[in-house]
Amino acid sequence: MTLDINLLCGGALLAGAASAGLYARRKRWADAALAGVAGVALAAVLAAPVAPPAESRVVSLATERSATAVPDDSLAAALAAVPAASAIELQGHGLREAQWRDLPSRPLTWKPPAGALMRLDFPRTVSLGRNFTLTVQREQPQPGWRLQLLAENGQVLADANAAGAAEALSVQWQPPLAENLVLQARVLDSAGKALAQGPVPLRVQEAVPLQVQGRFGAPSFDARVLNQLLTDGGALLDWQTTLGKSLTRSEQSRAAQTQQSVLVADAAWMEKGGIRGALAQAAQGVPVLVLGGNAEDAALWERELGLKLSQQSATTELEDTRHPALPGTSLALAPAPWNPSAGNWQVLAKDKDGKPWLWQRDWQKGRVIWLGVRDWHRYAITEPAALGHWWQQVMDLAALGSPQKVRWLDADPMPLAGLRTETCAQGPASGAAVAIDGVPPAAWQSRTDRADAVCAAFWPARAGWTTIRSGDAATRIYVYAASDWPAWQQALRHDATQAYAARAVPSAPAAAPASAPAPSHTWPRWPRWPPGVLFAAALLTLWWRERR
Repeated sequence: MTLDINLLCGGALLAGAASAGLYARRKRWADAALAGVAGVALAAVLAAPVAPPAESRVVSLATERSATAVPDDSLAAALAAVPAASAIELQGHGLREAQWRDLPSRPLTWKPPAGALMRLDFPRTVSLGRNFTLTVQREQPQPGWRLQLLAENGQVLADANAAGAAEALSVQWQPPLAENLVLQARVLDSAGKALAQGPVPLRVQEAVPLQVQGRFGAPSFDARVLNQLLTDGGALLDWQTTLGKSLTRSEQSRAAQTQQSVLVADAAWMEKGGIRGALAQAAQGVPVLVLGGNAEDAALWERELGLKLSQQSATTELEDTRHPALPGTSLALAPAPWNPSAGNWQVLAKDKDGKPWLWQRDWQKGRVIWLGVRDWHRYAITEPAALGHWWQQVMDLAALGSPQKVRWLDADPMPLAGLRTETCAQGPASGAAVAIDGVPPAAWQSRTDRADAVCAAFWPARAGWTTIRSGDAATRIYVYAASDWPAWQQALRHDATQAYAARAVPSAPAAAPASAPAPSHTWPRWPRWPPGVLFAAALLTLWWRERR
């Protein structure tokens, strides 16, 4: 490339010199001078560098004092210059993920600033009857700080206090009604001074009832308590309990079951001839939850399911007690007399001590799950809330989810007014229409990073609830104001900047070929426009003089 530029510059000088010589031969000295000036000016235009060297094209982004949702003029100009830059020098916590996604990948020089970052984790939607859990995580463990969850009227709904130096705190609350709420969370230091407070949006939906089929080979307190828990939770039950050789107690569901969520059966019913029918249902995709508390025939399970059972030793039963992990409390559940030890079974859940209490294996289109604890009925009176929460965990792990045409996803942890965000869903077809309040009609788009979902981007104009509709399905997302949760916003920008820096790692420069000659000199740097103007003026003057 250096040789080509030299040839072009030499050609321009040679053409200018030849033209000047021809004019001088006819003693037209002024025209000869103009031709020489035009040749020199053209050579200067060709010799000027196309752009500054790569090492000087570094864009500086100052994000610490700039509004990143709606960038100020200086930040907007710097962002517009990034595509032409070779590297970025960043000051502050950086940009949000949506903003980094709009920029090309460039090597990033960045020193994360010191600051009290804060991260919030909570579900945006819960079903009625489920506990809502809010977790706040701070950058460094701090002693004695508190977390409060407040109602819309300021009433304290839940409170958590760090006993020692804690990095994270969680609070729980069970909503009493199905409604859209904008709760408040408050973080206080050890002296009771508020460090941060902001909105916590929550959508409480009516629970879709589970459709449970229960089969029991003998009556038991555990089965009766489970029946009561499921009934109180609104489940549709088809329940049968064998009382004798020819006597069965049945309970029909209050409404027809359209898609069975799970078959719950005790080991006694399976061992008395029900195992073949249960496995047939599992083959069609229905999960089978086996209550192993009354298992006796280990040979049957190994023959039919490849399940090798080990008998619980009476001398170690106390040490083998399971303590399922529950927020704020603990249950001590006795192990079943027989539990899986080997075979094609995998552990599905462990207690807080690392001991398994739930196992599963695939069975054609479905699964078979083994519950290896018993005597939970002892907590029906003393710890009813903890017992219900534990059975929610079991059903979440074992049962099929309720059928839904559209499943909405939480794509953006904190949508901000004025900043591009997106909504994603599973179920709609790519290209189908999606209606968003305050936004022109849009269509679902496929995304490479979400193979099983479609997404639609939009710019929310104001803070508050925004309704999104796709066909007959609808949801609402909460848009935060620019002043909400500044420490959480900084944490989100910090995480997004780290992700951008990871994918923008500069590659090692390619080594120059050994045969490539090193340049013998360096051209001086000057702008192109002055010699260009001089060249045009000289040619126009020559043209005018020739036309006279």
